[in-house]
Amino acid sequence: MAQEELRKEETLAMRNRLIGQSCKLFYSEDPVKIVRARGQYLFDENGKRYLDCISNVQHVGHCHPAITKAAAAQMDVLNTNSRFLHDNIVLYADRLAATLPQKLCVFYFVNSGSEANDLALRLAHQYTQHEDVVVLDHAYHGHLMSLIDISPYKFRKLAGQKEWVHVAPLPDTYRGIYREDHPNPGQAYADTVKDLIEDVHKKGRKISAFFAESLPSVGGQIILPQGYFPKVAEYVRSAGGVFVADEVQTGFGRVGHHFWAFQLQGDDFCPDIVTMGKPMGNGHPLACVATTAEIAGAFTANGVEYFNTFGGTPVSCAVGLAVLDVIVEEDLRGNAVRVGAHLKDLLTKLKARHEIIGDVRGVGLFLGIELVIDREKKTPATEAEDQICVSTDGPWENVLKFKPPMCFGMENAELVVQCIDRILTVTSNWKRKTSKVCQTCRKHFNCIRQSQVVTFIIFRGRD
Repeated sequence: MAQEELRKEETLAMRNRLIGQSCKLFYSEDPVKIVRARGQYLFDENGKRYLDCISNVQHVGHCHPAITKAAAAQMDVLNTNSRFLHDNIVLYADRLAATLPQKLCVFYFVNSGSEANDLALRLAHQYTQHEDVVVLDHAYHGHLMSLIDISPYKFRKLAGQKEWVHVAPLPDTYRGIYREDHPNPGQAYADTVKDLIEDVHKKGRKISAFFAESLPSVGGQIILPQGYFPKVAEYVRSAGGVFVADEVQTGFGRVGHHFWAFQLQGDDFCPDIVTMGKPMGNGHPLACVATTAEIAGAFTANGVEYFNTFGGTPVSCAVGLAVLDVIVEEDLRGNAVRVGAHLKDLLTKLKARHEIIGDVRGVGLFLGIELVIDREKKTPATEAEDQICVSTDGPWENVLKFKPPMCFGMENAELVVQCIDRILTVTSNWKRKTSKVCQTCRKHFNCIRQSQVVTFIIFRGRD
């Protein structure tokens, strides 16, 4: 029996009553009710179409027919846990192995990026027999307690920093301690990790792992300087630790020329552990940890079985295989190169028109625009009392992020830039006229105000 669709007001009232208030909605003042999706487009209950600029989970596009078909077909036959011998889990692991350096040859399947990162911590602790972890400032690695402990983005708002967690400077060459004009920022930032490790040793403690996103996302869509990861890995391994690359946001070809973002640091660089999640199942809960035989062997040697009820089920692996097929068949990595370059070029040209754009950065379809009040001082365009927009990242929530589905097209990139141009033009007029309302923007772009800056998550398409 078909469920009668609720009116938007009814849905909102029930959500407010039944769902925890810490679970936030986009556009909380006037939420968008989305009822269907396809490709890079979302549709509300009235049929209004929206262009999705940030759903990196729906990696190959919302409701891709090949993914839906693969999931339904396998679910109609079998969906057990991974204790039963089945082809899908080994075929999928083999396909993933083909995308990674040869030494990353053992896989553990889980349900989410948080589970993957939690397991990576366990692997590192078991292998090294050490406890301490080095992370980057402003990092976020997941919502489990173990991961909040290594996520400065979260723990600074909660109980604070644990004694076994050590925070290294974010290698931000736009506003960090070493910038674009430094002769070797990669080495300089890596040396801050070396100094941190020496301080840890002076306290009689030992490093278990260095944990970092291959491209820091919550930190502000940061593109790391060349040479940073290889030198950090050298220092960490010399201290008896392992290098963990968090690819939950950036993996599966989003950067274009490479399948994994850590590969931007050079063909010879290989982490000891790689975690993956979000885009892996195109919306299906699927994630994974890849590691070396040596680290996996140490984990096995502890005598405790690792079992994940829903990790690596036949349906999950069928979905994962279908995602890999679509990435290849539709040349989505090539699309990320072409469309990403076009979007970045258009945004860079837009910077010349709007003083508030301090920096445009990114690679492939992983891009950010940093908004500033003063370009010379690089003062973030944000105010403490303003509401935080769901479409921004960075320590000051002043970086507009772009992580759209990989089917994002040239015409989509052009529409996005046209919209930003019009919005920033309006906000410039606000500043001159001291107006606080933008009904035109609200009507056409479904935008919200933040510190003389209108930011967005999803652009509304043409009627």
